[in-house]
Amino acid sequence: MRNTSWKVSAAIFVFCIGASIASPAQTFTTLGSFDGTDGAIPLWMTLIQATDGNFYGTTDVGGTNNGGAVFKVTPEGTITALYSFCAQAKCADGAEPYGGLVQGTDGNLYGTTLAGGANGKGTVFEVTLGGTQSTLYSFCAQAGCTDGANPNDGLVQGTDGTFYGTTYYGGTNNAGTVFSVTTGGKESTLHSFCAQTGCADGAFPRAALIQATNGKLYGTTFQGGAVGVGSIFSITTAGKLTTLYSFCSQLNCSDGVGPAGDLLQASNGDFYGVTFSGGGRSSCGTIFKMTSAGALSTLTVFSCANGTAPDGKLVQGTDGNFYGTTFGGGTNSAGTAFEVTPAGSLTTLYNFCEQTNCTDGANTYGGLLQSTNGTFYGATYVGGADGLGSVFSVATGLSPFVKTLPTSGKVGTSVDILGTNLTGATSVTFNGTAATFTVVSSSEITTAVPTGAKTGTVQVSTPSGTLKSNVTFRVP
Repeated sequence: MRNTSWKVSAAIFVFCIGASIASPAQTFTTLGSFDGTDGAIPLWMTLIQATDGNFYGTTDVGGTNNGGAVFKVTPEGTITALYSFCAQAKCADGAEPYGGLVQGTDGNLYGTTLAGGANGKGTVFEVTLGGTQSTLYSFCAQAGCTDGANPNDGLVQGTDGTFYGTTYYGGTNNAGTVFSVTTGGKESTLHSFCAQTGCADGAFPRAALIQATNGKLYGTTFQGGAVGVGSIFSITTAGKLTTLYSFCSQLNCSDGVGPAGDLLQASNGDFYGVTFSGGGRSSCGTIFKMTSAGALSTLTVFSCANGTAPDGKLVQGTDGNFYGTTFGGGTNSAGTAFEVTPAGSLTTLYNFCEQTNCTDGANTYGGLLQSTNGTFYGATYVGGADGLGSVFSVATGLSPFVKTLPTSGKVGTSVDILGTNLTGATSVTFNGTAATFTVVSSSEITTAVPTGAKTGTVQVSTPSGTLKSNVTFRVP
């Protein structure tokens, strides 16, 4: 575990200085600042919205034991530590949770730690919304860490109920792995990277996986591939890996170098993501689009003036545009929040470090979450009132919606519907087919896929209007 103290304010990295045009139709708000006891220095983490209506995430350090924390943020901005790592001897419960969280179908939160655990090489953990933590698996349990070591990002829960993720190190070739782990803690290594000559299959995966509509898992490696600067791959849940694209395949690496952040499968079925650098002469990073067949095109190249080093995942807003953050660049060289259209037109929504002493926050590693109230939320790596990071929101005028957990299921599958002001709901439909439901709270409805339902939009009728799901619900 790194010898990092939240008591020392982190330095703000400077990439480049330049002018940037901000959108006049956005409102930026600093909701809260980390003080160390509730966590500090959130890293490759994107907030999630849980069924209770609150937001959850992780910090690299801080918490009661300075081993990092799982934290909760209310919509009003109150930050509390839900669980502080290193609560057990030798950090057997894990330390340094770099990646974000996922809420499982059982309602609990799941994630990984980079360090700690029984063997000091990271863990997979579970935390209830009440703060009870359980270690599901400690990496490097096998000789030579062939099961993987040091997971850098979070998990995805597959449609089979199993969790899938990546480790940065370990595996047969010590170049990282793709793994699965059940809720009971049974771990399986699906692929060890650098299994092909010259690491053509990729090496050192740094981002979480996503499960696409075809059932396959998709991800990126930060290094490796045909040229050695990263790749995009797909892998079946049985472990068959296919390298779809290797970066720096275009002149002057205009396609980008070092893919960072999780991939996003957009409503059109294509995949979108960012590279940390590359993009031609500016080398400030790119936003790319890739078809399921692996045909890649560069959507946008950052100029440093409008941001540099995008490192978090993109999110597709309910308006069809993509939203994200950059670690550096912008007017104050402290990063930006941005919006980009499917055609590649980029708008800077906010330049961080606009306030005295960067009390608004600076340098965002993670991406943005669009809450069901329509507003975007995120966290900064440093800055804020105590220099230890902040939680912020960016409102762009988008309307409220509902989201389902999970986003697909057969007839009879239990579904949680998350939203805002759901009290008094009068109907729930799956692509027009009515479903029976229970209003649990103003932020949660429970239901099941009704007989006759087909793939389409989920709608909830409330006293204030009809809310539509942000993504299509798939009925196999």
